[in-house]
Amino acid sequence: MQKTAIKRTVDMQVMADWVEPGARILDLGCGRGVLLEFLAQTKGAKVVGVDMDVDKIASCVRRGVTAYQGDMMGFMKAFPDGHFDRVICSRTLEEIAEPAGVIAEALRVGRALTVGFVNFGYWKNRVDMAWGGRKPRNAVYTTTWQTSRPANPLTVADFEDFCAQAGIRIARRVHLRGDWQSPCTFAPNFFAGYALYDLVRSGA
Repeated sequence: MQKTAIKRTVDMQVMADWVEPGARILDLGCGRGVLLEFLAQTKGAKVVGVDMDVDKIASCVRRGVTAYQGDMMGFMKAFPDGHFDRVICSRTLEEIAEPAGVIAEALRVGRALTVGFVNFGYWKNRVDMAWGGRKPRNAVYTTTWQTSRPANPLTVADFEDFCAQAGIRIARRVHLRGDWQSPCTFAPNFFAGYALYDLVRSGA
């Protein structure tokens, strides 16, 4: 199996483990609908996605996944509190302008929120910057600067500090090493390449 496929398989399985059968799922920045298709097939989930990219929405439709092209904040405002069982932000927060606002709105319309992101604090990223003086490029950040998408990279420490300050409860977390497969149980801000969080409103 190719490394890109392994990356997708491992994190999708973790996210699927957090989804109850038949759950109502909203995927923010759903891309081509690969995750939503997987959750519909393996969990019988009722899925819907939203993304700004027209071509990606077309790909969702070809997969049989319901998806809408548009702004995710505007889309969520159309739903009442707790409408979805789970909202998912998989590799999305790094690319949006106001991640705190999106998280708050996602926790309003969803009973739980799954967040997944590449850890900018991963040790190889630090080495690339310190020694090479260049944008990190390794097993975690695989692209050159001119083909890169994330505009607002974050670290495990950044995210956990934000949750503490915002009063957001972390129900579960999974950290994976740079191989995107092995669990990282020690110093994840340094050794984890990818992080997944299951969030709920404080007191929920």
